[in-house]
Amino acid sequence: MTYKSSLLRLLDERGYVHQMTDAEGLDALAAKQVVPGYIGFDATAPSLHVGSLVQIMLLRRLQQAGHKPVVLMGGGTTRIGDPTGRDESRKMLSDEVIEANIASIRTIFERFLTFGDGPTDAIMVNNHDWLGQLGYIQLLQEVGTHFTVNRMLTFDSVKLRLEREQPMTFLEFNYMILQGYDFRHLAKNAGVRLQMGGSDQWGNIVNGIELSRRMDGTEVFGVTTPLLTTADGAKMGKTAAGAVWLNDDALPAYDFWQYWRNADDRDVGKFLRLFTDLPLDEIARLEALEGAEINQAKIVLANEVTRLCRGEDAAKAAEVTAAATFAGGGVGEDLPELTLPAEGLGLIDALVGIGFAASRGEAKRLIAGGGARIDGESVTDETHHITGVSEVRISAGKKKHGVLRPA
Repeated sequence: MTYKSSLLRLLDERGYVHQMTDAEGLDALAAKQVVPGYIGFDATAPSLHVGSLVQIMLLRRLQQAGHKPVVLMGGGTTRIGDPTGRDESRKMLSDEVIEANIASIRTIFERFLTFGDGPTDAIMVNNHDWLGQLGYIQLLQEVGTHFTVNRMLTFDSVKLRLEREQPMTFLEFNYMILQGYDFRHLAKNAGVRLQMGGSDQWGNIVNGIELSRRMDGTEVFGVTTPLLTTADGAKMGKTAAGAVWLNDDALPAYDFWQYWRNADDRDVGKFLRLFTDLPLDEIARLEALEGAEINQAKIVLANEVTRLCRGEDAAKAAEVTAAATFAGGGVGEDLPELTLPAEGLGLIDALVGIGFAASRGEAKRLIAGGGARIDGESVTDETHHITGVSEVRISAGKKKHGVLRPA
């Protein structure tokens, strides 16, 4: 389909579109007026991770195409927990923790979006503001009549949990109703006409569209992005050492930069289109590089994504550190650090402490496999004790490097 609107052309050529509820209708609307569109994010931690970055970039594209991004923070739905893709219930968080998480997460969106009062300026809203005021009887009468249990049981978020014989609480079962109500509320009270999300949210988005139509007669639309995995099938945002967090205080800038620098050759073009603002012709040139030259494209990718997420200074510092570490044999200035006590530190504890291994068992396997190095020299003795009065470089494999600095 050839799109008339700059919005759908942009989303299509960059690879964001998986499903749309009414492509022609949305295209026509976006071609004639500003379309407020939203994506919801639950506040289960102080930072989002790389797995959420495609959705953040989707809101950025919406604004770049002249439309209005609405960031919906799930202050209310976080208290319930989205059962999609989960085998167990989410841990309950206090009101204070949820509010602190929302404040922390906002700092990331402020790097990607322009907030303000203008017609295309981004806004952030909290669904606790309306869900928290919604009486249970009111919810049952006004909303519950538009949902059938028969259909709800066919949704993957419910069906998969039941097929695995994992318990699903009535609390979680209500999540899809509240998410649908969010769309209806935003359409009615904020003029929102579009909900976007990952492909796993398709059923929830369709629910909201149908609820708006049945309750208010409002025509709204939905767009989902493809399931995003790396070329080797891994889920975006996860590594052996844990999540790749977006916030500065959750993951050092060098580690964030290095995640992108280590991208699979096959992912470079896709990641450049999704996660950077580089022109498409430049991306085509970079992804066509072969052999050792593809590493230059990976450095560009790492610099561009880090610049967007962490700022220009962080991107430059990470690249300089990488150059010093890999080319010059130094330790650079932006590597992850761990304090080396006066009495020294065991190699296993050092690997776990600096984040190169998630557990002592993983550290032992790394050492046994010859992947642990101290100042460039392989160490295979798991009882090795590190001491010194000057900084020590510690490495795990060829791509992870850190610094142990004396107390």
